[in-house]
Amino acid sequence: MTATPAGMTYADYLALDRLLSAQKPLSGLHDEMLFIVIHQTKELWLKQMLHELRLAIALLDEDHYAASYKAMARIGRIQSVMTLSWDVLSTLTPVDYTAFRDVLGTSSGFQSVQFRELEYRLGIKDPRFLEHYSPGSDARVRLESALEEPSLRDSSHAALERSGFDLGDRSEAAVGDAWLQVYKDADRWFDLYQLAEKLVDLDDALAMWRHKHVLTVERIIGNKPGTGGSPGAAYLRSTLDKRAFPELWSMRTGL
Repeated sequence: MTATPAGMTYADYLALDRLLSAQKPLSGLHDEMLFIVIHQTKELWLKQMLHELRLAIALLDEDHYAASYKAMARIGRIQSVMTLSWDVLSTLTPVDYTAFRDVLGTSSGFQSVQFRELEYRLGIKDPRFLEHYSPGSDARVRLESALEEPSLRDSSHAALERSGFDLGDRSEAAVGDAWLQVYKDADRWFDLYQLAEKLVDLDDALAMWRHKHVLTVERIIGNKPGTGGSPGAAYLRSTLDKRAFPELWSMRTGL
């Protein structure tokens, strides 16, 4: 059997009939299409990042460092593209957005299951977010699995332990001390040193994405509450210091 069956077209392979019919503006206003496309694209990129993140974790668990770095690098590039997409959305003026905002109803980006799963699988595991999803729902079950399964942060801790570092109860202080030893003897622990820098790259890119998100929201709606009752820019500003790998930031002071 061939990989590309005879007669398959570009549109067939990409299921473009379904993909391009998924944009259904409710207001009839021109600018709503951009809002839909930006957010649908974001969800597609989140899907790909989760795909890469699962691979990166599996590879790291098998000590295949170089291969895991490749998956992480791809995640970082996708994060950069997503950050740039806020510049496109910012062409939507407050007047443009206000004209169709009411059709969003109670929907909000705060409800993105994939984004919350991405945080969990990186290592930002806040179980309070489960409360926003009904018990037994597909979204709740998916997030509960992500919360319970080892994250990239967990896998990085396991990699340190396999290399001989005693992390005890994996407290932030113990993990930070181990990473400090890695950085102070980078030649000896070069694989771990490179791993640490790849993890910081991911945290850095996520912080940039959050920062640009705040600016875009403030530019379009100011400090008004978000749709669905979310706190809007105020909440987004409170997330700017979130880190998946906090020890890799705090230990730098000790170098």
